[in-house]
Amino acid sequence: MAKPLAVQLYSLRECSKTKEDFMEVVKRVADIGFKAVEPAGLHDMTAREFKKFVDDLGLKLYSSHSPWARTPEDSAQVIDTLGELGLKTCVCGYGPENFKDLDTIKRTAENTNNIIAKLKPAGITLFQHNHYWEFERIDGKLKYEIYREFCPEVKYQMDCFWSTNKGTEDAVEMLKLFADSTISIHMKDGVCRQEAAVDGMKNGLLDMKIDLMTLGTGDLPIKELVEAAPESVKSIVVELDYVAEGLDMWTAIEDSYKYMTSNGFAEGNK
Repeated sequence: MAKPLAVQLYSLRECSKTKEDFMEVVKRVADIGFKAVEPAGLHDMTAREFKKFVDDLGLKLYSSHSPWARTPEDSAQVIDTLGELGLKTCVCGYGPENFKDLDTIKRTAENTNNIIAKLKPAGITLFQHNHYWEFERIDGKLKYEIYREFCPEVKYQMDCFWSTNKGTEDAVEMLKLFADSTISIHMKDGVCRQEAAVDGMKNGLLDMKIDLMTLGTGDLPIKELVEAAPESVKSIVVELDYVAEGLDMWTAIEDSYKYMTSNGFAEGNK
C-alpha cells in the first residue's frame, strides 16, 4: 500500500516571510493534494493554533521538525509542544562537527541516549534526520553504523538523497541497512557533483554545489527506494532544500507531487 505523501515546509521557507504568508503556503500545499505537512518552524503560530489550522485543511501531521530536540534539558518544552501537535515522535539531528571522528560520535550518541531517556516516560519516540556526513566512513565503516552501535534505540528519518554521501553510496542499500529502525523517509532528487561539493554548513544551509530538482528528474532511484521502504515508514516527505538555478520551487513541489502520486509511489488527496 502506498504511503501518505507529505511536504517538508522548509522547502517553501522563501514564501513564508510572515505568519500570513505561511498560512497561505500551507493552504496551497493542501490544494495541491498533499496528505500531510512536516513543519520546520511555526511562524508565530502556537503549536495548538497550527494543529487546528492543518486539521481544518484536512492535512495530517505524521512528523515535525518543530520542536527539534538538541539536549536533554529541552525535554519538558519538547514534550509540551508535541502534546499540542498531537505527536508521539520527536526529531533530532546533528552537524558535521558531531560526526567528525570516533570520539565525537561517541559523545553525540551519549547526548542522544540522554534525550531518549527523558522523552521515553512520556511515550515519545526519538527519530534522527540525516544529511551526508553521517554516511562518510571511518576505516571503511559508515559513521552512522558506528553511531547506531552506541545509540541502538534511536529511530531514523532517512533522507535518501543525502544518504548517498554525494554519490559515493547506494541509496537503496543505505535504506535497507537501516530499515529495521526507519519510520519516515525524506525524498529529494538531483545530480550529485561530488568534485564540486563543499563540506559543512553556511548560514544554516548546506554549502554544496549540488543541483536539487523535481522528483523523478535526477539520479535518485525513487521507484526502488519506495519498494524497499519498510512497513514501519509512516510517510514519505518531499523536501527540496533548494532547487537548481532556473527552477521555480512551487513548480518543483507540484511536479514532485504529480510524479509520486501518478506513479503510485505515494498517496495524495487528489
